[in-house]
Amino acid sequence: MKQPERLNAVEKALRILLSFRAGRSTWGVRELGTHLGFSPATVQRILQVLKAQSFVAQDPVTRQYRLGVAFYTFFNALKESYPITRASQPFLQRLGSITGETVHLNIIDGTDRVCIDNLESPQALKASMPIGSRSPLYAGGSSKCLLAFGAPEWREEYLGSLAVLIPFTDRTVTDLEALRRELAQIAAQGYAVSLGERNRGLGSLSAPVFDHHGQLLASLSLAIPEIRFQDAAHRQFCLKELRQAAQAFSRVMGYESGAAVGEG
Repeated sequence: MKQPERLNAVEKALRILLSFRAGRSTWGVRELGTHLGFSPATVQRILQVLKAQSFVAQDPVTRQYRLGVAFYTFFNALKESYPITRASQPFLQRLGSITGETVHLNIIDGTDRVCIDNLESPQALKASMPIGSRSPLYAGGSSKCLLAFGAPEWREEYLGSLAVLIPFTDRTVTDLEALRRELAQIAAQGYAVSLGERNRGLGSLSAPVFDHHGQLLASLSLAIPEIRFQDAAHRQFCLKELRQAAQAFSRVMGYESGAAVGEG
């Protein structure tokens, strides 16, 4: 019989903090305990310690917990530790200003795409891409852009590890060979396009950013509501501006057009 996992207090506190994420940003004590398999008393005790240090906060009316202001300090430190986020600012700002759409910057983290910077659209109807949001690399334009332009050996290892492609919507690619064909097309045309693969009603345009070795650094992407994404003229304009921004960003990071792409 498998023995239950034994966690110390620090590990339990980390499990609790990691439960707060986009799509599930608030928890009650009992539901969080059920979710993690901890007793309500344990959850309550740890939350009180975290609350005292501003890592969580509690709504006085609902009694639900959410992440606290202490994480803003970590957020600023994290941005400073990734030079690419500092370098990306003028490109995000110009691209967001000229297209009116949400711009986001993504990197590979394990087997996921993770958003490390963004600039939200000023329009009332907009697509959001919160910093820290994740997606598997097979679903969505920004994810598949990273997958298509990553190192070939790494990409094959990742694809070989996929026992099943779990769909998020009816537009998610779930056939591995179809995914391979799509990745080849993305690599050939230099950008990725998707609509409703990860979230219904959300379109995505994504282009790669390379470093001075021609290695993939990130994907620069636009998140566009479907109603504007379906406007062919607007979509083509956004794609043109996105590709120019990604190319200019790559040049700032030392990339030269003659460098071998995706080899490292």
